[in-house]
Amino acid sequence: MPRAISADSVLSALPHGARVLVQGAAGESRVVAAAVQAGIATRPDLSFVGVFLSGVNTNAYGGAFTTFFLTPELKAAGAQFLPLGYNDILAYLRAEPIDAVLFTASPADEAGQCSFGIAVDFAAELWPQIPIRIAHLNPSMPHTFGHAGVPFEALTYVVQADAPLIELNEAPDDEIAHAIGRNAAAFVRDGAIVQTGIGKAPGAVMRALGAKKRIRLHTGFISDWVLDLQQAGALASDDAVTTGLAIGTPRLYAALRSSRFAFQPVAHTHALVVLRSQQGLIAVNGALEVDLFGQAYAERTPNGLSSGPGGALDFSRGAKLAGGLRIIVLPSTARGASRIVAPGAGRGPVSLSRFDIDVVVTECGAADLRGCSHDARAERLIAIAAPAHKEVLEAAWRAANA
Repeated sequence: MPRAISADSVLSALPHGARVLVQGAAGESRVVAAAVQAGIATRPDLSFVGVFLSGVNTNAYGGAFTTFFLTPELKAAGAQFLPLGYNDILAYLRAEPIDAVLFTASPADEAGQCSFGIAVDFAAELWPQIPIRIAHLNPSMPHTFGHAGVPFEALTYVVQADAPLIELNEAPDDEIAHAIGRNAAAFVRDGAIVQTGIGKAPGAVMRALGAKKRIRLHTGFISDWVLDLQQAGALASDDAVTTGLAIGTPRLYAALRSSRFAFQPVAHTHALVVLRSQQGLIAVNGALEVDLFGQAYAERTPNGLSSGPGGALDFSRGAKLAGGLRIIVLPSTARGASRIVAPGAGRGPVSLSRFDIDVVVTECGAADLRGCSHDARAERLIAIAAPAHKEVLEAAWRAANA
C-alpha cells in the first residue's frame, strides 16, 4: 500500500541522484511543485524531465530540467531543451532511466483505480517502468474514461489535498480569428475526423465548426471549444472524443467525467498506425510563419527558440497516411510584420516541410497548395498575405527565381 506523505516530504522521498519525470500540462500538481521549489536548493543531486507548456506550467524545479518546450521560466533557469516531436519525445522518455514520477490523479474509484484525469499523455504510458510513483490525489481531478489509470496499490507515495486544477482561459475570438476559422472550416465536411493543436488560430477553427454535423475528434488536445461543439450538436453522438490532454476552465473539467470523452496516452493519440486508420483525418495546426515554398516555421519566436515541432509533425504524417488533409492556420501579420515570408526566410528551423502541408489559411483566404508548381504555390500564398506586404513578397519571389 502507498504511504501518505505531505507535499513538503516529497523531496525527502526521492532517492539520491534521482531522475524525476514530472507530468506537465494540467496534470502538474502545483501543490507538489510549490513544495519542491521551496526546498530544491537542498537537493542539487536531483534532475527532472517533463513536457511543460508555456503559460501553463510555470515552475522550473531548480533548473536541472530537460524540457521539450522552452517555457520562459525554464529558459531563465538554464534548462536543457530538446526540440522533438511527440513520438520522438515518447521514445526518448521510454529509453531514459527514470527513477520517480510526480503527477496528479483522481482518488481511487470503487475498483481501486486512480485516473490520470485530464492529462493522459506521457505519465500514464510510462508509470509501469518507473519504480517510485508519487501521486497527488486531488478530488478536483475528474476520473476520466479511456485509459485505465493506475491502481492505488501500485503507488509508492500519495499526497492528499484538494486544489484547483491548472486552467487555460482563452481570449475571445477577434475578427481576424473569426475569419481564419471561417476560411478553414470550409475544408471540413460533415462527418470528418479532426485534430487540432494548441493556439488561438486552431481554437478559432474549432469554434467555427459549430454548424457542421457528425464531427469526430481524434486529437492530442481539447479545450472549452469542445463543449461549444457539443452544445451546437456538431459532434457525432455515437463516438467518444479521443484526446490525451484537456486544458481549460472548470466548466470543461466538470464535463469530462463522461464517457463521451476517451483519454488516451501519446502511444495511441499520436501513433501512426492509429492515425492511418482515421480515414480522411483533417489535421489543423498553427505556425508562426510560412514561406513562399509552403514551409511552416513554428519553433522560434522573436525571443528565441522555444519549441520543437510538437505533435503537428506526427498528425501531419498521420493525416497523409489516412488520405486526409493537412491545414496550417495563422494570422497574416504579427506586430505589423508579414507572417507569409520570402523563400527560406522563416525564423528558426523548418517545422513542417512543403510535403507536410496541403492548405495554408489566414484571415485573407486559403491557399490550396495541392498539385501546384513552385510558381503557383507562391502565387497562392501571396494572395492570402496582408495587402500591404504583397508587393514585397512578389519581389522576393522574383529574386529567388532570378
